[in-house]
Order: sequence, then structure tokens, then C-alpha cells
Amino acid sequence: MADVTAKARVLIFIVAYNAEKTIEKVLKRIPDSLQQYDTEILIIDDSSKDSTFEAAEAARIKGEIPYPITVLRNPVNQMYGGNQKIGYHYAIERGFDFVALVHGDGQYAPERLPELLMPLVNGEADAVFGSRMMTLTGALEGGMPMYKYVGNRILTAFQNQVLGSSLSEFHTGYRIYSTKALAKLPFHLNTNDFHFDTEIIIQFIVAGLKIKELPIPTYYGDEKCHVNGLKYAWDVVKASATARLQTYCLMYRRNFDVQPAETDSWRHRPKLTFESSQTKALELVAPNSRVLTFGGDSAIDLIPHLEKKGCRVTVLDRQSPIRNASSNVEYFQHDPNSDSQLPIDVSDHDYILMLDVVEQAHSPEAFLERLMEACKFNQRAKLIVSSANVGFFITRSMHLFGQFNYSKKGILDLRHTRLFTFESLERVVAESGFEVERVEGIPAPYPLVIRNEKFANFLLNLNNSLIKLRRTMFAYQIIVVAKPLPTLPSLLKDAVDHSKQRLASAPEAREPVGTAR
Repeated sequence: MADVTAKARVLIFIVAYNAEKTIEKVLKRIPDSLQQYDTEILIIDDSSKDSTFEAAEAARIKGEIPYPITVLRNPVNQMYGGNQKIGYHYAIERGFDFVALVHGDGQYAPERLPELLMPLVNGEADAVFGSRMMTLTGALEGGMPMYKYVGNRILTAFQNQVLGSSLSEFHTGYRIYSTKALAKLPFHLNTNDFHFDTEIIIQFIVAGLKIKELPIPTYYGDEKCHVNGLKYAWDVVKASATARLQTYCLMYRRNFDVQPAETDSWRHRPKLTFESSQTKALELVAPNSRVLTFGGDSAIDLIPHLEKKGCRVTVLDRQSPIRNASSNVEYFQHDPNSDSQLPIDVSDHDYILMLDVVEQAHSPEAFLERLMEACKFNQRAKLIVSSANVGFFITRSMHLFGQFNYSKKGILDLRHTRLFTFESLERVVAESGFEVERVEGIPAPYPLVIRNEKFANFLLNLNNSLIKLRRTMFAYQIIVVAKPLPTLPSLLKDAVDHSKQRLASAPEAREPVGTAR
């Protein structure tokens, strides 16, 4: 809770465009009771076509307003969202505790500022919105046109459904923010257009910040609306749907990447409770075997389960070795993108796991060739490689509409530097000196994104059926099982060893190796 006696710093930020006739009236409506705080007013004229700047400056000079006033004018119109960005940056940079957004046309009652400010001062919220929709007909009684009322209701219902929120109104322009909360958000990446208000709400929701709504009266005067309603509605739908699709790893926008680190489970979500590349690899590894696995979330999740099968595990990871590892697990630091040879002897390992690793290598070919070199005298080892299938039908479908959206996880993971189809993954493994023995398709991890267990299992079964029909299109992941082919050094060694054994078994019938006739 903020200490009121310390006079919380409050900035009343008035966005103004062609508000020459209303700006002074709005200033005079700001309550004197806000003097209990360290209150200032910032007016930013967004390159109006009238004399808004001069009118605001004249009101400042009169000295009738009991608060310090700063009047600025953008030399180039920044649009509604862009103007807000400048004001919020001003508030953060100058150390204000709260910033209240007020419109220069007087549509939102400045008289309600003290009431809206209280939940922030009391530490009850990170943002407070004045809502015109908390009463059933209040907005209509205040002069809101019917088409705007219906549109507001429909859009808000859609956004609540898509974003999992419960706001009464997404489209109010009367807001007070905590600058500490704003400083956590990349609001500078949001649109400059009118749906900036929607995008910043999405950021608050995804970031887990608290929003409180309070009822405000609706007033529609003779002010001119500068919003293209249909375009605005479409922009709102797109922004909300994009944010939702980002939770399914189908889209990615940096401005919506604000989930708190402690709740951000994108990078580490085990897939061991349903059919996945992890469960398939665990099934393929025989008990009591020696396993080499390259680090990564998928591999790390498997380690306890491999230990339960009596396996001894060697882990190569980019990170520093874990010192408190089990006696059955050895950790070594190794970057698959480096040119250095593997820091261990691979000759005594039975399985080599590369789960969701090959697509992160800058050069999978070079990586696999170094691995093959390390396996040159160990033809019994099984290589198990898994990778996302870029030919998955959802990725293909999105590409048809010009979308190729990287995300924090999934097929188009931001960390992926190479993308594979069934054919290209088989080829890169085979051309690196391995004989491909088995190739399978893995269904999408529906249980990670669908809470209804029965429905998720139904989709898994359906996906498996479709994989049998056409795995190149319906498999979410590819798993390849291969074994090292004999290398030239190993073939030469075998020839020499075999010749010596043959000579030793019947020396009287053999001439020395290399003897010319």
C-alpha cells in the first residue's frame, strides 16, 4: 500500500486531438481533492489541426488550475496509441507512482479521478478502469449510440471468452495505471492505432497484473469520433485471437511475451504422461544399458525414468555440469555447435539420445558427423533422434495464408535454427554415416494445451489414426532410430584383424599379407 502521507505522485495525462473548444473545461473539472497527492497534469496535443496546443497553454498561463501543468505538442501525429506511449514513458521517466488517462474532449468525467485512484493507492490493483458497462442501460442513458453499445458488448464478450478474463468493458478510455506495472510491460511494441487499449489489457492479463473496474457515467456530447468502427473491431479480434494462439504456440508477438518467469512453463513441460517422443525413446531403451543423451528439456526429463530402468546415463549439456548428480548419471559440458570433439568415449554406450536437439544445431550435418566419428568403433549403438515435423498440417495450413509464426515452443520454436520433414531428417541422418532402421510419427501434445483429459485423449487417438494414413502431414514430431554404419577406419581395422586371425589359424596355408606373387 502506498503511503498517502508521503504524497504519492500522480500524473493526470490528457490526450488531446482537435480539442480546442473542450480542453480548458476538462482542466477545470479536475477535482481540487487531488491536492492530497503530489499531482501534476500533462497535456499532449497530437498535432491537432486546430489550436488545441494554444488553448491548453493559455489555460496554463491563467493559473486557475491548482496543479502544475505541462503542455506538449507532437510535431507529427502519433495516433491514439502512440500518444499514450509518450505519456506513459514521461510518467515512468519522471518517477510518478500513478498515471491517469483522461481524454481532452471531456467524454470521461474527470470528477471521478479520486474514486478511481483509491484502489491503486491502497495497493488493491495495478490498473483501474472506469467502466460504462457495469450497469445494464447506463451507457445508453448517457447517450452512447446503440450500434456502439451492441458492438462494445459483443467485442467484450468475445475477448473475455478468448482471453479467459471477466471484464465488463474492454473499450473504455478511462484508465489509471501503476507506473511500476507499466514499467514491466513492453507497451512501446504495441500498435499506435486505437486498439492500443486492447493490447495493453492483454499484456496486463498475460503478465498476471490486477485490473479493477469501477462504474462511471457515460457522456456523449457533440465531439467527433475519429475511430473507424469496423477496422477497430477487426483489429481487436485479431489482437485477442493472436494472444490466445500464442498460448498454443501457433503465433508469437513480442509485445505479448510478458508471462512472469515463475509461471512461464513454456520451456519445460514434460510429456511423459501421454504418447510423445519422450515416452517412445524410453520404450526403445533396454534396461540396464549405457545411455548417452544430449542435454535439453526432453532429455533431462527422461533421466529419472532411465535410472529406474537400471541405466547408466551420460549427459552432454551446454550448461555447466551438475555437481550433485546421481552416481548413475555423469554430466559433461559440451556445446553441439562447437567444433570440438565429444569430451567422452562413446564406444561403450548402447544408446545415443538426441531428443529435440538436432533442430537447434547450427549445422546438424557437422554435429552428426562428429558423433559418427566418435562412434567409429561402436557399431552396436542405437541413435534415437527426434525433431519437429515442419510438414505438420497446421503449419502447412498457416503457410497457405502467409503465416510462418515462430513461438516460444513447438514446431517453430524460436530456438530452432533448422526445420525438418520426414525425408530431410532421414537424409541428414543417413548422409552422416548412419543406417536408418525405423522412422515413426508422433502425435501433437494435446494434453499440454487441452484441459479436458477425455477430449485430449480423443484427439491423440484421432491424430494417430491420421498418422497411419499420411504421416508426413499429420505427425507433429518425427522419431528416427538408426545405427552407425562401419566407417572406413573401422573397415580397414576389421580387414587387418580378420587377416591376422586367418593367418594365425592356418599359417602353413597362407603367405604373409602384402607378399607379391
